[in-house]
This record gives sequence, structure tokens and C-alpha cells, in this order.
Amino acid sequence: MDMPDRFCGASLAQALDVAAPGFIVTVYGDVVVPRGEVLWMGSLIEICARLGISENLARTAVSRLVASGRLQGERQGRRSFYRLAPTARAEFAAATRRLYDRTARPRGWMLLAVDDVPDPIRRRFHMAAAGGSCWLAPDWGTMPPGARLILRVPDDAPEAMPGLADFWDLAGLAARYEAFLAQFAQVADGLAGRDVTAAEALTLRLLLVHAYRGAVLRDPFLPEALLPGNWSGRAARRLFRDLYLRLTPIAGPAIAALEGMAGHLAAETEESLIRINMLR
Repeated sequence: MDMPDRFCGASLAQALDVAAPGFIVTVYGDVVVPRGEVLWMGSLIEICARLGISENLARTAVSRLVASGRLQGERQGRRSFYRLAPTARAEFAAATRRLYDRTARPRGWMLLAVDDVPDPIRRRFHMAAAGGSCWLAPDWGTMPPGARLILRVPDDAPEAMPGLADFWDLAGLAARYEAFLAQFAQVADGLAGRDVTAAEALTLRLLLVHAYRGAVLRDPFLPEALLPGNWSGRAARRLFRDLYLRLTPIAGPAIAALEGMAGHLAAETEESLIRINMLR
């Protein structure tokens, strides 16, 4: 049984409306950071080509990411190499647990006083306006810049936060999870009985991470007691976990064919195995 074309490479990327800059950040966060952090531009172009992203578009996206402070470049002879800039590296490090750790939970919930909250900070810390200069945010161990703590409630005390779920757009978030499920449940079905090459497996895994990242990084991780019984985030987490673990062993040779400054990347590293163990 052949997998429908629209679930491979360029067709799936088109269905997911993948933008080159965001996808490149996903490549670094998922594949490159656990393996020395540096990738040759030629390898990045090769990955992007499997999604129908041309060399010119990939180079333009990289240039824009450098200009915005999200990538840093260096040269070795005639070759160009790039790594995530410190700010982007810190952001992906903070997101790693939410992406790969199936037990991830915030410590609790914070009521904060903040005079001015730029949109990037609000999104990064999953802040919800509570009126005036007051904001609600999950407690992942760091405070938004300039915030003053008014109250902290443990995650295991949802009875102290009966209206907490009303401050976030759960309907919009559920729609994102449902769209993820609709696309990748069909990918999982299409994989049944089909031999997948290493390059196909890596492409599918990167698109899986990219699509799931687009939903889970908007999730405030509300206490289970405050979520609806049919919450689509639960099924999305299971599907992400199952497909990631299924694709990773097959993708290994394609990862090992990529090049960093010190040579080819390792198929597995201590850090990549930690992520696998978090998912299991």
C-alpha cells in the first residue's frame, strides 16, 4: 500500500502551510542542537528541498533569521555554517520539555503584576490578561521580565482556581490540536505496511515536530481537572509520541548524512536519547 503523495514532503508541507523560517528553527531545535548545534548550509538546503523549499528561498530565510538575531553564521573555507543564536537557543531549550516530556507540568499558576507586556513575552510565557496590569501565567520556573508576583497557586490545587480556564482561548487551541490530529492520524495510517526511507522518515519527523510545536507552545497546560473530558490535546500528545518514536530509528541514517563543522552529525547522542526516554 502506497502512502498518498500529499502525506510526503512537499505535499504535506503545503497542507500544513509550512513557512521556511519557522521550519528551519524546527530543524535546528529537533535535529541540530542535540548534535553539536551547527549545520552546514548545504545540508539545510537538502532538508528544505524535500519540502519543496527552493535553495533561494532557504538562503533568504536563513538571511532573515540572521538579521532577526535567531541564527548566527560562521565560515570554514568556502562553506557557511549556522547555529541558533543564544536567544533562540534559550527559547527552544525552554520548549524542549513541553515538546518531548510526556510528564511535563508547570509548578503551578502565578498572578502577576506587569506594566507592559510585549506580544513576544506574552506568547513565550503563555500570559493571559486578568484585568488592568494583572496577568495569569503558568509557573515553569522563570518569571516574565519586569513581572511582580502577587500570588502563586500550586498545580495540584485546581479548586483554588475555578475560573482559570476562562482566561485562555481553549477553543482555538483545541482547533489547532484537532487539525494536527486530522493530518497526522492519516500519516500514521499511510505508514502502515509501507517501507519508508531514512530521508522520508526524517522529513516526516520534522514536519511532525513543526506542526505539534505550533499547538503545544500555545498550550498553557491547565490542570487536568479544568480541561474538558474530550480535550484533543491528550490525543495529540499520544499521536506525537507514537509517531516520533516510530520514525526516529528509521531517520537515523539521514541524520548521520548531515554535516556540521566537525563532520557528519551523529545519528544518536546523549541529548537525543534523553528526549527519546522522556517520550517513552
